Amino acid sequence: MWDHEIRAMASTHAIIAASVFMVTVLPAVFVPGFSVYGTHLLWLYLVSGVVTAVSVAVFWLLGITPPTKKHSLGYKLSRLFRSCLYFFLSCLFFHTVVVLYGAPLIESALETFSLAVLLTSLTTLRCLCVLGPNVQAWIRVFSRHGAMSVWDTCLQITVACTMVGAWLGAFPIPLDWDRPWQVWPVSCSLGAIIGFLTGLVAAPAWIHYHRKHLTYKCK
Repeated sequence: MWDHEIRAMASTHAIIAASVFMVTVLPAVFVPGFSVYGTHLLWLYLVSGVVTAVSVAVFWLLGITPPTKKHSLGYKLSRLFRSCLYFFLSCLFFHTVVVLYGAPLIESALETFSLAVLLTSLTTLRCLCVLGPNVQAWIRVFSRHGAMSVWDTCLQITVACTMVGAWLGAFPIPLDWDRPWQVWPVSCSLGAIIGFLTGLVAAPAWIHYHRKHLTYKCK
């Protein structure tokens, strides 16, 4: 029933995953001294920027982004402003949550906020692309049995995988191994990206194998 949407989802995820791979490999080849560990913040912002740009472009081209009922320039600008505002507020929210989980409040504040930007790019941005700046729709999707489409289910899976990956990435930090990937927030950002990539693979696969059992309420 949803074979076309599942194929579109898999293609979209393949493009996004390829962009993450390219932004990790190409700078390491062409930029002297670039590495995931040595220039971690640069790599982190490159990944965030590329995922943001590619996701917005691909979701828009595929028509996944919800259409605007109003076509006035003022409405479109208001929608864009609210999306940017939600993105920034999400960065502040993730920064606060990470600090509450034990990250330094003052020391390494730039690193903590950079991780928050990455988490926002991997989670909140997808909500903005699929649902638009509609908080009620977000609450619906992430409530129990709130998914109304395969893309809603995809959001649930990818966001959950990303957050679990970031959480698991924090476990090696206090261990006395003295490894370069234990420096804050390298392991958390690596965990978030690995979880995100896992979600990109798992979401279409899970939906495909369970499509006969999935039922959605009408919007």
